[in-house]
Amino acid sequence: MTDSALTAWIGRTQDVHDQLSRNLIQRIAATFGEPNPGHGEPLPPLWQWCFFQDTVAEAGLGQDGHPARGGFLPPAGDRNRMWAGGRLEFHEPLKVGGEASRTTTILDVEEKVGRTGALLFVTLRHDYSQDGRLAIREEQDIVYREPSPPKLSGSEPLPIGDWREAVEPTPTLLFRYSAVTFNGHRIHYDWPYVTETEGYPGLVVHGPLIAT
Repeated sequence: MTDSALTAWIGRTQDVHDQLSRNLIQRIAATFGEPNPGHGEPLPPLWQWCFFQDTVAEAGLGQDGHPARGGFLPPAGDRNRMWAGGRLEFHEPLKVGGEASRTTTILDVEEKVGRTGALLFVTLRHDYSQDGRLAIREEQDIVYREPSPPKLSGSEPLPIGDWREAVEPTPTLLFRYSAVTFNGHRIHYDWPYVTETEGYPGLVVHGPLIAT
């Protein structure tokens, strides 16, 4: 796509409404092994990622399990989609059991070239609100890369932190998190696909799961 065609997507918005259902929250709590918050209690941070999902039918999915390209987000051909990063501001907690909304705005669309080839970066802003009040503001970076094996060598190790907790990312945990977030991306649960088609050495842990 040309630069002008890409910038034409900037500023588009999308509104999604959801109920912070206790039934789904019970499943999220079971997935994480955490206490189940009751009706009216604060939703734990980052559990909002399990709501406001696109309910795309099977026929509307691409080979990788993501919704087919186009629609609200710019088309990216047959490139592989990845969650590249994000930034969050917590203003006040969302409350369990209540209605809530998410307004998404496309902030930027940019084509770059990296070690794996052409990369399309899309930056989104998500405003989560409840009872007319802003609860969470999030910027999310999505990258679409050409379908080639990822280059995993040469990565710099992360610095040692002041706090750590060991979590074993079992196939069951990855599958259950995909389920509660309605995330069909096959790299998280489909071993033959992730190793033979996308070239990873094993199942990929969700970035949002690591953050949560």
